[in-house]
Amino acid sequence: MTKTSTCIYHFLVLSWYTFLNYYISQEGKDKVKPKIFANGARWKYLTLLNLLLQTIFYGVTCLDDVLKRIKGRKDIKFLTAFRDLLFAILAFPVSTFVFLAFWILFLYNRDLIYPKVLDTVIPAWLNHAMHTFIFPITLVEVVLRPHSYPSKKTGLTLLAAANIAYIIRILWLYFETGTWVYPVFAKLSLMGLAAFFSLSHIFIASIYLLGEKLNHWKWGQKLSPKKKKKCVDISDVLTYNSN
Repeated sequence: MTKTSTCIYHFLVLSWYTFLNYYISQEGKDKVKPKIFANGARWKYLTLLNLLLQTIFYGVTCLDDVLKRIKGRKDIKFLTAFRDLLFAILAFPVSTFVFLAFWILFLYNRDLIYPKVLDTVIPAWLNHAMHTFIFPITLVEVVLRPHSYPSKKTGLTLLAAANIAYIIRILWLYFETGTWVYPVFAKLSLMGLAAFFSLSHIFIASIYLLGEKLNHWKWGQKLSPKKKKKCVDISDVLTYNSN
């Protein structure tokens, strides 16, 4: 049975991310601010895609919490499997990557990722909501409950597919508009871009493996051997309904 405190926490986080998405959508309606969202709108920024991703994840998590309290664990295995897969493959790696990549580049040279002019457009609290608070929130989720991870091959393959999809979108937007999503890309040569994207993938893949290690470190000893053998693979999610 899911604890009431866990359900309340997930609901509060879902409400927070829902509020952020709504607030940012209203920001784009200001006459001074649409330039930020031009040439690809909000969905060209990984930061804002991450906010949407976290909203979806915590929405699924809240639904999982509620149904577990109503129906019990056995009746919602598919939903729990999807929740764990979403956290392992995207929610944890992407939020951690956004946090680390943003602040590393910001501290090195903020003009590469977040020019000073944005300080007059985006409030400081919103900047931290998008780039700082996402990390402790995702760490709390690691500590709060165990998540079943797929096999390393499956997990890293799906993560690579998501990464390639975003890179293709970045390149497509550049060829369509003639401008890069982030200023740092304009300063790189073709080889530099290839190296940047490759290193970024290695970085986020390392974060994925870190999440798996943290999950095992926190919960590995508490899970029964039977449950450990039943780590959710993508095939479980895709074939559950057919069974």
